[in-house]
Amino acid sequence: MERLDFTLAYVVFAICVVFTPNEFRSAGLTVQNIFSEWLGSEDIGFIQYHIKRTTLTVLIHCSLPLGYYMGMCVAAPEENLTYIHLASQGWQLFFGLSVAFQLISFALVFYWSKNDWANHPISKTLSIFAIPQSSWSAVASSINTEFRRIEKFATGPPDARVIVTDTWVMKATVYHLYVTLQQDAHLTVIDSKQHELSPDSNTPIQILTLKVASINPNIKSFDIRLNSTEYAELREKLHSPIRNAANVVVHLTLSELFLETFKSQVEMNQVYRQTSGQELEPCIGCMQVSANIKLMRLCRDDGDGECQQCYCRPMWCLICIGKWFASRQDQTRPETWLSSIVACPTCRARFCVLDICLVE
Repeated sequence: MERLDFTLAYVVFAICVVFTPNEFRSAGLTVQNIFSEWLGSEDIGFIQYHIKRTTLTVLIHCSLPLGYYMGMCVAAPEENLTYIHLASQGWQLFFGLSVAFQLISFALVFYWSKNDWANHPISKTLSIFAIPQSSWSAVASSINTEFRRIEKFATGPPDARVIVTDTWVMKATVYHLYVTLQQDAHLTVIDSKQHELSPDSNTPIQILTLKVASINPNIKSFDIRLNSTEYAELREKLHSPIRNAANVVVHLTLSELFLETFKSQVEMNQVYRQTSGQELEPCIGCMQVSANIKLMRLCRDDGDGECQQCYCRPMWCLICIGKWFASRQDQTRPETWLSSIVACPTCRARFCVLDICLVE
């Protein structure tokens, strides 16, 4: 039983080490925090920091199988794992593979570190941008200088961080740092995903996926992901326009994202059937489409609550009433918008999103 408990616990631990959750980051249990003294400052030496970080990450991740074997020496003493020659063939094979895996990682790191880390994948990428009679370290110095500037664009989680400076477009992942020149880069929106609620703020978000391709054939293309609310800031930082190959409608503001969720909620509400012969007038908000919503007190049937009955005829369209609803909210607390109560723009009767009915 102890063996099973340890195995399950170690699997969870290994997953958290490789795919670090927010709880581990909040507790400071990351490679960057634990080994911060050796890694140095990212602001001072950006490239050197990521060379060390990726190297240390490879060593730690490759040590996980051997760590499991050492832990089983304590959790399952009946297996005689401390004495390799007494262990079963299965455990001997696992131990051999774990040691081989660890030795390969040491050999790889040793190769990377030769010639002052000139063999590291990040260094080799930077050497492509080096001018004749120069080296990757000169390119690294240029990137370090630009990263220290406050006007850079930076976003994303630590394992998929996007950085855009005046000259460079970069993406830092767990094992690598992708780099390309702005003047050579072509950014294209290739996908969009709509999420009803963000896990951090409980608000609707749109995540865009952009492909960064370089005209330099030696530079591999890579994808970046960002919140649509950051799209405008990214576009301002780039020297060339962003292409939209997928014809994605980018929601640039929180209000636009809210409207999508607002519409979805209203479409699930009860429908209002207008009396025969009654014609719908143009929406008094936009005067572009016919009024198509009616406010009816439906959220409570017991007479309690703050909502009131609205006796206005259909006068507004769904988009305009949604914009009115959003404009009456506390802009610093978007997570409360859908559950709020506002006044009818015509008669001031109070209503919530559950009281909005589409007109048929």
